[in-house]
Amino acid sequence: MSSLLNIGLTGLNASQAYLNTTGHNIANAATPGFHRQNVTQETRDPQFLGGAFFGTGTAVTGVRRAYNELLETQVLNADNRRAEYAAYNRFISQVDNVLADADTGLTPALNEFFGALQSVSSNPTNIAGRQALISTSETLVARFRTLDTRISEISDGVQTDMSAAMVSINGQAAAIAELNQRIVVSQVSGGGRASSDLLDQRDQAIAEINKLVRVSSVPQRDGSLSVFIGSGQALVLGSEAKQLSIGDRLDERGRPMMMVTSANGTSVPVAESLINGGELGGLLAVRRDGMEPAQRSLGLLATSLATAFNRQHALGIDLEGALGQGFFTLGGAKVVPPTSGVTVAVDPEALSSLTGSDYELRNDAGQYTLVDIASGKDVGLAVTGGQASYAGLDFSGLDSLGSGQSVFVYPTRYAAAELGVAIDDPRRVAAAAPVVASMPATNAGTARVTELRMTSVQGMGKPDGSLDMGATSLGFTEAGGVFTLVPGTGYTLVGGATYAPATDGAGKTFTLQNTAGFTFEFKLSGTPAVNATGSDVIDFKPNSEGVADNRNAALLGALQTDKLMFGAGSGGSATATLNNAYAQLVAKVGSKTREVQAGERTQGALVAQATAARDSVSGVNLDEEAANLVRFQQSYQAAGRVMAVAQRLFDEMLAIAR
Repeated sequence: MSSLLNIGLTGLNASQAYLNTTGHNIANAATPGFHRQNVTQETRDPQFLGGAFFGTGTAVTGVRRAYNELLETQVLNADNRRAEYAAYNRFISQVDNVLADADTGLTPALNEFFGALQSVSSNPTNIAGRQALISTSETLVARFRTLDTRISEISDGVQTDMSAAMVSINGQAAAIAELNQRIVVSQVSGGGRASSDLLDQRDQAIAEINKLVRVSSVPQRDGSLSVFIGSGQALVLGSEAKQLSIGDRLDERGRPMMMVTSANGTSVPVAESLINGGELGGLLAVRRDGMEPAQRSLGLLATSLATAFNRQHALGIDLEGALGQGFFTLGGAKVVPPTSGVTVAVDPEALSSLTGSDYELRNDAGQYTLVDIASGKDVGLAVTGGQASYAGLDFSGLDSLGSGQSVFVYPTRYAAAELGVAIDDPRRVAAAAPVVASMPATNAGTARVTELRMTSVQGMGKPDGSLDMGATSLGFTEAGGVFTLVPGTGYTLVGGATYAPATDGAGKTFTLQNTAGFTFEFKLSGTPAVNATGSDVIDFKPNSEGVADNRNAALLGALQTDKLMFGAGSGGSATATLNNAYAQLVAKVGSKTREVQAGERTQGALVAQATAARDSVSGVNLDEEAANLVRFQQSYQAAGRVMAVAQRLFDEMLAIAR
């Protein structure tokens, strides 16, 4: 009878275990990271009695969770990519909205500025029109600064979210280290099997980190997990968790580097390239590929506009008869550290070669290298006497850079924030050209001069601001139908002096240079007269009465449609106007935004699919668990009946004995 009683008792215990586990599953059906648990059992060792083996009941061997490593990995990978796209999209969409907005974008301000310039060109004597030009230029500068400030604010938001992500990673890493220790203890006390609930908690902590950064884990023999992030940076080793933070050390882009601090307080920098995936990877990527390029491109646009406009403005004269001064102010290329002695300036003559890239300049035992930070490639730099030129930049003071030292060069990144308007007096707008050409009434031919424009004003201005030019005449000699231009004293023709009306009569451009250095171009057309009484002449003189002259204003206005940018790689020939360049920036950011949004939607669908596949194996089905409750309740009752039968048989035996 005792054997039957024991068999019933084992069945009762097994049914109780099943009921407890089923209740546990039902209670945790909505618990994040919970895996459905199942009781494992086996038959007890039989007894040999009367020539046969008789069973002795069942034994509960443990409780295991329904876990499929492949399905879990698929969920982790899909969710990691989704989180990366989501973080990227959260910030790049803000940049896209700022740049592409029809009201707050740069295009309306540019059009308004050049519209005001057109008004000055139409009526150069109108002071109100000149004042409107200055006002719209201040609006344009404010728009550049606003856009740059907004991008900087978004970048600050990226930095804030990075810090918050690191705090979350650190908290989960500490939790994993603690769980590792508890799991090791549970595995020892559980005969080699760890608590399923502790394993679920650890897996959930890993899943939370995985949303923040790509994570991988390696199981250890004692039941603990070593956790690595990114491309192999150790985060948790056994019961020891490391901590992530933003340090003071700068990376190759001049940004604070991420640091990993171990339990003993030792901190080491982590290269950005080693951290990828998840929210943190997305934040790093949007800062690297979204914010910084947008800020550099905006600065390149500001630099190109200000440099080209200032160059042309300096070739004109204002209402006081003085040469034009700088219209815009620029902060110039920034060199870090500024005490290095190295200086970098934009070459106005090679403006179209500017790329907007940031560089690292190194001196390795007298061998100078200029590395494009974005690509990591050495672009090559020929240094002579401590000076060099590359992509529209003039480097000087390179010999002050010691061996083994390096500096960071930011040609355009901060230009938009430092753009300003240099003049506030409308009379100082240089709308006129310094030189005028006239044809004396005594000329007998049909020669005429058009399209006169200054190319250099070097040596033309006096200390008081007036023009130091002096009048000159240009005569002609003729031989065989070919005319030779003969400049007056102090002037020379650059690039040829012959003119053949038969082939050049529609117009040929000549360049006249003064010994002081200033030069101007003009187009000659028609046929001069040369005879015994003398030849036709062209008189050039300072524009002392150029109040109604709009020639330089027209050239300034032409900058709106002139191709000024993106000449690198195109033989030095510019390929884009200012509006084209801004449109390319907007299109690039917009395209990246659409790409990231599509990626987020795709990864969201993949997460849903992978989660459904995992839950079909590991999730709690309440209908199934309800059926199990009924089944195990009946099993419990049946085991109780077995014990009741054993008790009745025992009572009957006692009655017989009495």
